[in-house]
Amino acid sequence: MMSFTAPLAFLPEGLDGGGLLALLLAAFAAGWVDAVVGGGGLLQLPALLLVPGMTPLQALATNKLASSFGSATSSISYYRSVRPNLRSALPMAGVALLSAVGGASLAAFIPAEVFKPVILVALVGVAALTVFKPSLGTVTKHHPAGTKRAAWAFVAGAGIGFYDGLLGPGTGTFLVLALVTVLGYDFLMASANAKIVNFATNVGSLILFIPLGAVIWPLGVLMGLANVLGSFIGSRMAVAKGARFVRVIFLIVVAALIAKLGADIWFGAQR
Repeated sequence: MMSFTAPLAFLPEGLDGGGLLALLLAAFAAGWVDAVVGGGGLLQLPALLLVPGMTPLQALATNKLASSFGSATSSISYYRSVRPNLRSALPMAGVALLSAVGGASLAAFIPAEVFKPVILVALVGVAALTVFKPSLGTVTKHHPAGTKRAAWAFVAGAGIGFYDGLLGPGTGTFLVLALVTVLGYDFLMASANAKIVNFATNVGSLILFIPLGAVIWPLGVLMGLANVLGSFIGSRMAVAKGARFVRVIFLIVVAALIAKLGADIWFGAQR
């Protein structure tokens, strides 16, 4: 009988049953967080980077495969319950998909350390704005219409899509922020629209990663199934509890992003 810690032949060498269980739990938690407000990559990507022999590119590509399962699930769940504005979401998703391909093409060449300080400053600003403006994202307000709305959606989709292809963690959080502050959605509606765009960015990244052979399929599919379960529960919970609940989770995820990026920058400077 195979012991719980024995290596599994169809998974990366050195990954045993205990390690697989830890990855599946991380994928479930990531699916829940992603469905509510984004930022599940904070859990899933670092967990993959701990797998023995896993290269950063393989971890990023496998993370995208697993995340695509969850973002598809939460997109469908939100669409049935919240009816997101597809006139904003679909064009934004199309632009983000193309930008994600561009970002993914540079993922192996540009170090994350170049972007981390800029992202950290932006996140601190996001947290301050959300804390000191409690009404932000509690209700859907009148948002820019027609050409102006399309232009803002294009800019946000292009920039965030590129970031997702290049790095990834926190993409859903940035999407929610853009949809709340620029287009005037409440946090629940922003999360619903963000999932559609996030699914597109995952697909865009995979368009490049799959031909490169960077995706570890057995592991990605197993984590994807765990991600689906977390996404289903998270999206249902967000719809049931409303925008204020999503706002609280948003602040928690932003705080976690700030802590992680701050630690990365600090310890990187000490080396």
